Amino acid sequence: MKIVETYSHLNGLEFLLVHQPLLWQEIQEVIAAVDGQACKNKVSKEKRTEGKVFYSPVEMNRTFKTLLGEKHWHESRVSYWVTKDARLIRKTLTMPPEEQKREIEASGAAAIFSYNQTDFVKDRVAVEIQFGKYSFVAYDLFVKHLAFYIGDQIDVGIEILPMKSLQAQMSSGVPYYEGELYNVVRQGRGVPAVPLILVGIEP
Repeated sequence: MKIVETYSHLNGLEFLLVHQPLLWQEIQEVIAAVDGQACKNKVSKEKRTEGKVFYSPVEMNRTFKTLLGEKHWHESRVSYWVTKDARLIRKTLTMPPEEQKREIEASGAAAIFSYNQTDFVKDRVAVEIQFGKYSFVAYDLFVKHLAFYIGDQIDVGIEILPMKSLQAQMSSGVPYYEGELYNVVRQGRGVPAVPLILVGIEP
């Protein structure tokens, strides 16, 4: 696979190039090491495309996981406590999890445990590989990466997406770079409030 396009949101790429250039190099090496043809093994069962061979999102995810794992990128979680009171959430948002729970329960409200998980984190950089459903990208960008950033776990989030040219040769419902770039740009320069790099790839 190769990188075709990148978009730097809130100077995400610039930050990486200055502070973590070796991590950016690793990402490029992993993408280049993914054998696209080896992942093109999903035979369509849909009526309109029956028998056609597509790129397999499952196989591509598996390959990325293996390659990133070899470079010691690992899963990470950010835990927190929520409640029905918006005022309490604002008050406890920046507290450590144990303090959040204490503060919520001290006010007489119910504290509900929750967490966000990201698949690949290394040296305060998070990577999400998104070949799933298009709705997952918004969750990655506006919830996952943001939660890790606010929780002071990461400095930059990276979202790897297929270009439209690759997405057209995959299962229906897969997101693509051009569409998600539009969604980010449409929000304005400061939203989401986390430095990001969108990466568009194709064979």
